[in-house]
Amino acid sequence: MQVTSTLREPLVTGGKTVRDVSEDISRQVEGKPTSLWWIAFGISSVLFLFGAYCFWILLWNGVGVWGLNKTIGWAWDITNFVWWVGIGHAGTLISAILLLFRQRWRMSINRAAEAMTIFAVICAASFPLAHMGRLWIGPVWSLPLPNTFGSLWVNFNSPLLWDVFAISTYFSVSLLFWYMGLIPDFAVIRDRAVRTGHNVRAAIYNALSFGWSGGAKTWMRYESVALILAGLSTPLVLSVHTIVSMDFATSVIPGWHATIFPPYFVAGAIFSGFAMVLTLLLVTRKLFHLEDYITIYHVELMNIIIIITGSIVGIAYITEFFIAWYGQVPAEQYTFINRAFGPYWWAYASMMTCNVISPQLFWFKKIRTNLVATFIISIIVNIGMWFERFVIIATSIHRDYLPSSWSMFYPTFYDVGQYIFTFGLFFCAFLLFAKYFPVINMAEVKSILKSTSEKK
Repeated sequence: MQVTSTLREPLVTGGKTVRDVSEDISRQVEGKPTSLWWIAFGISSVLFLFGAYCFWILLWNGVGVWGLNKTIGWAWDITNFVWWVGIGHAGTLISAILLLFRQRWRMSINRAAEAMTIFAVICAASFPLAHMGRLWIGPVWSLPLPNTFGSLWVNFNSPLLWDVFAISTYFSVSLLFWYMGLIPDFAVIRDRAVRTGHNVRAAIYNALSFGWSGGAKTWMRYESVALILAGLSTPLVLSVHTIVSMDFATSVIPGWHATIFPPYFVAGAIFSGFAMVLTLLLVTRKLFHLEDYITIYHVELMNIIIIITGSIVGIAYITEFFIAWYGQVPAEQYTFINRAFGPYWWAYASMMTCNVISPQLFWFKKIRTNLVATFIISIIVNIGMWFERFVIIATSIHRDYLPSSWSMFYPTFYDVGQYIFTFGLFFCAFLLFAKYFPVINMAEVKSILKSTSEKK
């Protein structure tokens, strides 16, 4: 006997049937792009082309076109790298961890979150590749083999190499998880194309679905593989940003040499990832008229997670000051005073305002269930998380142990250009995904209709 709580908000509204789900989601794939889609894609393409020009100049002239100097060897490049990797965390968290905990509210949002993960990791990878300099011989440098340019070997003791293994593993598992979930939905679009006589579309989606038959044994294997991939992905959520944090924590630079970084970075990654999921889903919800599937209840639950992770991040900021005071290391204490009151005080103030103060507004139900307020705060949170990474990186190395080497970082046109390039790449990829792939997991949403949708 199954009993559904009368107090719980429905996960699918509008009294949808199985046929309605297939019709509503497939319509976006089968129809022509709307004018709003073309406007969004046009803006993203302009950003991408402008950024691609800056990227080309960077590859042609070298990283000297950036605003780096002898003191600040890392700045916007690694800031943006860590920021994009963090954004990619929410997709795997929603897909894997919430799947293992049987949280059914994830079913309407996991597809878009998984796609966000894939595209964010690709954007993140562009920064260390560009920072390598001669990108065309980069693969030679990254392989653990002797080469013809000298005795150059990969240093397996370096956390920078751990990044390569962690992020490539994370990307591979996330890509497999994402694509495997698409297979049953591709089969639905294929069958609809066969019935309507669209032979080319039917052939394309038949190839994408690997000839999915929908038999009982097929579904059993599908669910088993989903659980296995969820089990593999769960430790990756914790390990990837932990290893990214070790790029800093294993150094001796004041402000970096801290054991708090791994949990602090993981919480911040989930924090920024959920904010970006909200930003994308609210736009997708409006653009494709998916209000019955991405409901206020989904938005509220994600806002609650933002409150929790934002509070953890705020505690981490306070803990850093306590550790600096308690450790009684002059250089460490100066670093944190410099962050708050030095030349980059505006970045620190932006970080604290966006990451600590703004999420606390979600304690009020009227705000966390308001779509406009949620959209604005989600953007503010991601701005704050960018400033957090910039504060950690730039303020720690622009004034370290030797006052004679103190310097300032000023971004150049090409620093900004490559960042814009990744935005253009990300949104172009996401818009193409939302148009030609089912943006909501039809198979999983159909499984929750009877107990969670409103009756007509």
